[in-house]
Amino acid sequence: MTAEISEQPDVLAGLVAARADIAAVARSIAARPPRFALLAARGSSDHAALYAKYLIEVLLGLPAGLVSPSSTTLYGANPDLADVLLVSVSQSGGSPDLVEVTEAARRRGALTVAVSNTPSSPLTGVAELAVDVRAGQEQAVAATKTYTATLLALYLLVDAVRGGEGQDVRDIGTLARRTLDESAQGVARAVDRYRFADRVITAGRGYSYATALEASLKLAETSYLAARAYSGADLLHGPVAAVDEETAVLAVTSAGKGGAAMHDVLDAVASRGADVLTVGSAAERMPAAVRIPVPETAEEVAPILEVLPVQRMALGLALARGGDPDNPRGLRKVTKTR
Repeated sequence: MTAEISEQPDVLAGLVAARADIAAVARSIAARPPRFALLAARGSSDHAALYAKYLIEVLLGLPAGLVSPSSTTLYGANPDLADVLLVSVSQSGGSPDLVEVTEAARRRGALTVAVSNTPSSPLTGVAELAVDVRAGQEQAVAATKTYTATLLALYLLVDAVRGGEGQDVRDIGTLARRTLDESAQGVARAVDRYRFADRVITAGRGYSYATALEASLKLAETSYLAARAYSGADLLHGPVAAVDEETAVLAVTSAGKGGAAMHDVLDAVASRGADVLTVGSAAERMPAAVRIPVPETAEEVAPILEVLPVQRMALGLALARGGDPDNPRGLRKVTKTR
């Protein structure tokens, strides 16, 4: 996990260099304009799919939703998907439910796109179009480089559909390296402060909600923490009542509308005595016990960077708590569900 976190700047730079391949897929999508988009995924890829949902809704102005695979695999639902774009996101491309959903959607008229780190996977084989995230083999169970590469691939795809040329991510490899280097001390402080935490809430708004979800998953699977993710808005709609002095709150706060919307959330949890950690390009402007800033980018690009110190924190906490982040108990690299 340590090595694969460190590989990310080079992986991201390499993916930007291969943008032409993704742009070719985008041209095929633009030639068949969809009436709306659906996204199918599991695990970390589901968080990447949520990020893509925001991209599609905000940048393309299209309705977008997340698929419930069991609607197809368990209940045999047969909706009309003519003129629909289905994007299936899977690092391994091997989960039977995603393969079945993609096959079924293609039969029902959808334009299907597989976004995967495994070009020879079953998922890629059944989709009409494919995007290779080019992260290289990932051995650690906890996804790190495949997650950020998937985010970037999805951004490049959506940006190219709208006619963009990836300008906001042209230096993403350099920015990722800066993020890892400059956040090291803040991560170390966070690990020291939260190594004995029992309960963690992660929260974000907008594009950064995906990062909050991924942060919760990483803390749970590597450090066995009771971590729960919320949209900042949903946190205020009831769950904030459970926040107290024993609660650690990891708030993802990058510059932009989503980060600005987190001010009320942080005021609420702080008033209840929570110990707050902020991560993101707006972190230093937020009330918190520990702040981990990252370089500022366009808001829609921020999740690619803001998750990097979170990955390092999950790794550090796992080691500090005596765990083995490369071999979390009860988990395998590829999980096959139906």
